[in-house]
Amino acid sequence: MTTTEPATTDPVADARALALAHYAARGVLEHFLARHGITFQQQIALRAALTADAPRTPDDLVTQVQGYLKADPAGIRATLDELLAKQLLVADGAHLRPTEAGRELTAAAGAETAPVSARIWGGIPAADLAAAGRVLALVTERANAELAALTT
Repeated sequence: MTTTEPATTDPVADARALALAHYAARGVLEHFLARHGITFQQQIALRAALTADAPRTPDDLVTQVQGYLKADPAGIRATLDELLAKQLLVADGAHLRPTEAGRELTAAAGAETAPVSARIWGGIPAADLAAAGRVLALVTERANAELAALTT
């Protein structure tokens, strides 16, 4: 009698699985952001300004957001202009600072998404989250290195 391993039904982490998870989670977030009249890229740029240790210049924010999203710098500059027009950021000399309205919008969107996020992430064992975190950090590091090699 031959013993064989039972077929596993566990999904394998790969680029497709990562992309599907990203777009599913982003779709949820974009639903809430649309209620507030902002886009995903605007939210990323606003959050970068909000979480900065010190006021950032537009160039600083462009560099930071480009590092996150791998987006075109001209498009990121347009996003900053949109945030200024919406009065979610304000120019303060050479720096951009979040306004009270920008802080309130970010807090409101965060409060709205918190229960959904808890349902999405809830119940996943800590060991699984740690393993996924290690894998995602490694994939990010390697992909960033490949992108750097392609663009230099």
